[in-house]
Amino acid sequence: MAPAKARVLRDSLLISAGDLADGLERQAAQWVVVDCRFSLLQPEAGRAAYREGHIPGAWYADLDQDLSAPRGTDTGRHPLPDPEALAAFLGRIGVTPGARVVVYDEGGGSLAARLWWLLRWMGHRHVVLLDGGLAAWQTAGLPLHRAIPTPQSGRYAGTPGQMPVLHTDAVSAALAAGSIQLLDVRAEERFLGRVEPIDTVAGHIPGAVNVPFAGNLCANQQFQSAGHLARRYGPLVEGRPAGTVVCMCGSGVTACHGVFALELAGFPGAALYPGSWSEWIRCPGRPVATA
Repeated sequence: MAPAKARVLRDSLLISAGDLADGLERQAAQWVVVDCRFSLLQPEAGRAAYREGHIPGAWYADLDQDLSAPRGTDTGRHPLPDPEALAAFLGRIGVTPGARVVVYDEGGGSLAARLWWLLRWMGHRHVVLLDGGLAAWQTAGLPLHRAIPTPQSGRYAGTPGQMPVLHTDAVSAALAAGSIQLLDVRAEERFLGRVEPIDTVAGHIPGAVNVPFAGNLCANQQFQSAGHLARRYGPLVEGRPAGTVVCMCGSGVTACHGVFALELAGFPGAALYPGSWSEWIRCPGRPVATA
């Protein structure tokens, strides 16, 4: 990828802490900043951290309450939210079709990428991740505020379905037919079934390839260059039609980080398996691999 093209692509997906601070100083009304910090093991920790200090003007998005639907008897841990509920939430935090949305979490975007994906799924194009997250903001010496914005009235006028999705039965059939490349972005030890801190069964879906999302990031939790990511993903996905590359994880959250990284690498259009591992194992008859 040519350097100029890679720069334009990066700028359309990521924003630096300094550029965000400049934008908020000049035209704060045009920006909607959303804090997505969350802990799977301590669900209230993210909101508590937000109350202690966040980027000035930022709203809070709760993974369980705002960015997921309630868990069902046959779903994974974080089903996609109901589109009407999502549109109402986006309206409350001031997202309009023309708003420039910035999403962030503690650092590398593994949680914030969920909201990036949901906004794109709703048809909103003006959304970027804060590169390096709150850690980059603080490293730059920028201030944190404790004031919480007042919820707004209205509903976001989006159209769901603007990003490709593959559900469990379709994933199973496509793997059997050899028509998809399934990328599991969980850590290697979870993929191999050596540890499983969250789900009831350890291992992975036979046929999936392990590409841990942590490899998308530098040591400072900012994203690797587009060229680096292209070299990482290219051998797995180059030449495949859009939508036949599918990202999964434990519950469809960090899988969005994989979709984001693929787009940054120049391979847009990857599908999300929203149910992911936690939905796959709800049926005891589905195969599991640990090698």
